[in-house]
Amino acid sequence: MKPALLIIDMQNAFCRDEGSMKRIGLNVEPLRASIPHIQKLMDVAHQTHVPVIFTRYVYQPDYSDGGVLIEELFPQIKDQDGLKAGTWDIEIIDDLEPSVQDIIIDKNRYSAFYNTPLDSILQQTNIDTLIVTGVTTNMCVESTVRDAHYRDYRVWVVREATAEVDPQRHEAALTTIAFGFGRVISVAEAMARLRGLSTSALISSQEV
Repeated sequence: MKPALLIIDMQNAFCRDEGSMKRIGLNVEPLRASIPHIQKLMDVAHQTHVPVIFTRYVYQPDYSDGGVLIEELFPQIKDQDGLKAGTWDIEIIDDLEPSVQDIIIDKNRYSAFYNTPLDSILQQTNIDTLIVTGVTTNMCVESTVRDAHYRDYRVWVVREATAEVDPQRHEAALTTIAFGFGRVISVAEAMARLRGLSTSALISSQEV
């Protein structure tokens, strides 16, 4: 088993009050709750030399790649200049600043596998397991998890390190994932797995 830590769309757009998602009327406060948990996982991943992969949701400046989502479902993103390449909005939040060895993949659809090099990168590095974190649980996280499952990756989604603006949608997505696409695990269990420990070893050593 060879894991990678996947951190989905932890960008200013989704996590800051000045970001485009707050400007279009979404409550981003629940999304920020995932930050300290992702920080813990990043620290352990770096310590154990587990690859860390970030994704960013990014559109071309003219939104020519926005498709139906921008044209019909969420035109307010364009109205607010949201997720536009080259802007502060699309950058990873300072709290989770990537290290030089971390990988950053830009995407323009919910799934991190859609028209990106993610699958090739994972295959080239023999990654077979994804520890998934980020936002939002029922959109980009779940879409990515489904695509990972279709490609036969082992998937572990970290409950506290994922988030959605609506807690009910968050729980519904985790329930769906656990039913047929992967395992939903705690931060403590994810940290143990990153360290190559069993859950029982984690409990006996009282690691948090």
